[in-house]
Parts: sequence; structure tokens; C-alpha cells
Amino acid sequence: QVQLVESGGGLVQAGGSLRLSCVASARTFSSYTVGWFRQAPGKEREFVAAITSGGSSYYSDSVKGRFTISRDNAEKMVYLQMNALKPEDTAAYYCAAGREIVFIARTDAYNYWGRGTQVLVSS
Repeated sequence: QVQLVESGGGLVQAGGSLRLSCVASARTFSSYTVGWFRQAPGKEREFVAAITSGGSSYYSDSVKGRFTISRDNAEKMVYLQMNALKPEDTAAYYCAAGREIVFIARTDAYNYWGRGTQVLVSS
């Protein structure tokens, strides 16, 4: 199995920035697609961003232009740089990974999930 651990969450003012990190235990990390999802209280878990094994990145419309996903295969890390944060970005953010993923924005496409890290953006 693959273990994922997120970090970097916290409290920031609107307009500020945070960088989330996800470290994986996978031996063949470079072969995994890694995604970030978020879930606010009372809402469905939603897709934020993903990066494939080939390095292609994808974003939800709500974060496009503000967030950047990247990966460092040597360190088995994936990052989510979040800029120009808005109060509506407040949520628990989860790192997820899987192989042979076709629908990268679907939660059920991923086999492994971290426990989440909380992001709170104040107005």
C-alpha cells in the first residue's frame, strides 16, 4: 500500500499564500498520478488539481491561475502552491494517488489518500 502525508496547512488572510506538501511512501512514486482534493464542512469533496506521471497538470476552474501543482519524484513529493487565497478556499485538503487513472477529477479514481491538512482563509 501507499501512504500519503500532507502538511503545510494553516490560517492565512485572504490574498495570502500557502504551500501544501504531500510525501509518499510508494516505491515507484514516479508512476503515480497525484491529485489534490478539498472538502469544506457540509460539502462534497471536490477536485482541485492533479499531476500525471508524465508531468501534465490539471486544475479545477475555481483555482486555475491561482494554484500550481508540481512534483519531485526523487523526493517522492507533490506540492500545491496556493496564491491569492479566498475565503471559499477554506477546506480540508487531501492528497491522493493512483495508477492508470483515466478520470483524474473523480475521487473514486484514486486508490490512496492522505488524512488531510486544514486550510483556513480569513476574510
